[in-house]
Amino acid sequence: MPSASLVFQSIVLGVLLGGLYALLAAGLTLYFGVMRVVMIAHSAFLILAAYLAWYAHRELGIDPLLTLLVTVPLFFAVGVAMQRLLLTRLRPATLTMMSVLLTFSIALVIEGLLGYAFSGTQRRIRLGYSSASLEFFGARIAVVKLIAFGMAAAALLGLYLLMKRSRFGQALRATIQHREAAQLLGIDTDRIAGYGFGLGLATAAVGGTALALDTTIYPSLHWHWIGPLMAIIVVGGLGSVPGAAIAAMALGMTQSLLQLELSTTWAQTVFYVALFATLAVRPQGFFGGRLAQRF
Repeated sequence: MPSASLVFQSIVLGVLLGGLYALLAAGLTLYFGVMRVVMIAHSAFLILAAYLAWYAHRELGIDPLLTLLVTVPLFFAVGVAMQRLLLTRLRPATLTMMSVLLTFSIALVIEGLLGYAFSGTQRRIRLGYSSASLEFFGARIAVVKLIAFGMAAAALLGLYLLMKRSRFGQALRATIQHREAAQLLGIDTDRIAGYGFGLGLATAAVGGTALALDTTIYPSLHWHWIGPLMAIIVVGGLGSVPGAAIAAMALGMTQSLLQLELSTTWAQTVFYVALFATLAVRPQGFFGGRLAQRF
């Protein structure tokens, strides 16, 4: 029987992990919301961002956090270009299915390029504060995990404010909620969808940099992330950013608690169990519906 302090530490770690899951799931939800696109390559861009942070630190001595000044606008631009040059060419009737095949191919290309450039050797960023930790009510938490959570929280807060307080955010929410009605109101939904796609990919830049701070990376690591992230957006309700965030936190904490009794590999199955249960009981997701209208 795990001690109370160990359970508390697992809960704290689960919250920190859930924050990163929430950020990445928000990006996937934006893709699906604005274009009904299932973006398999999202996790590949996540690993690409992690490698860019690692390379900038190794070759230029730049702190990974500073790479965000380049990777966030770069990934945003790539996302807009992908939407305009590739995804708009797909037939609307088969968009969802064909987007899976297209973005799967993009993921393979990114993995291949990373393998060619850096080989399959595992890489890790070593920083002066990599081994530092803080004590929080008896629980020892690595500083890099707190920084990664802070990055995710700041990005989610920025996304929330953008969606709620700006004209662009209002147009984006209108496009997600009812594309045809948004067009009748004079909103250029194709342009808004492109920006929304870029915004989703920008979350991968932040998430990948956060991941690089505390995780060993290698080119095929993105396959490890596809299942959990897909499970989160299904459980949270496709198209619901708040639902994805709630599901991410809940599943992150559950995974962390299960690791006390099970191995890390077995604890990972919580995402697939949740996915199958959701599809069987409530295919529209547990946290969608009215909640989706609030973001």
